[in-house]
Amino acid sequence: MKNNLKDLTDEQLIKEFQDNNTVDAYELLVKRFKDPLMNYVFRFVGNKDVASDIVQDTMIKFYLNKDSYKSFAKFSTWIYTIAGNLARNELKRRKRRVIFSLNNHDDDQELQVEDKSFVAPDRATDNSISREMVEKALKKVKPVYREVVVLRDVQGLSYEEIAEITELSIGTVKSRINRGRKQLQKLLKNIYKG
Repeated sequence: MKNNLKDLTDEQLIKEFQDNNTVDAYELLVKRFKDPLMNYVFRFVGNKDVASDIVQDTMIKFYLNKDSYKSFAKFSTWIYTIAGNLARNELKRRKRRVIFSLNNHDDDQELQVEDKSFVAPDRATDNSISREMVEKALKKVKPVYREVVVLRDVQGLSYEEIAEITELSIGTVKSRINRGRKQLQKLLKNIYKG
């Protein structure tokens, strides 16, 4: 059965987990979604440790609430919704806290994502610098815009999926993506001036 599980879609795996409590199906879904969710949440909240905690909480909620998933939705949309809600709650908590310092000590922490494609060393350095600048600029984009930009441009989700995850209309999603991209472009406008 274990070998056959790898061939199943996400939706088939969650059904297997719901119907038969197959822990291997749960673990395979966690393995498939852990890194993409980490990328999404990290870019949303801007802190690697907090993002890691949120992803872990997402997987716990997924495990405990597996029966709340309904087969008419894509599994990816459902799990991104859980992670997005937890990340938004964290940002709301942060706003309520008294901030004593404007320095973000996490700026030096970059999320490392394995790049399996070969890039020449000189281009790799340029790409690394650019990626670092984009990451820092993205952290400065307003959270309401940052979330949808990350979901669209980093995670590659459709407008419909983003609307479902964020519980916004498609028009609002498109508007926020547009505004978020404009903010990001404004922040990055000096990067390529030579």
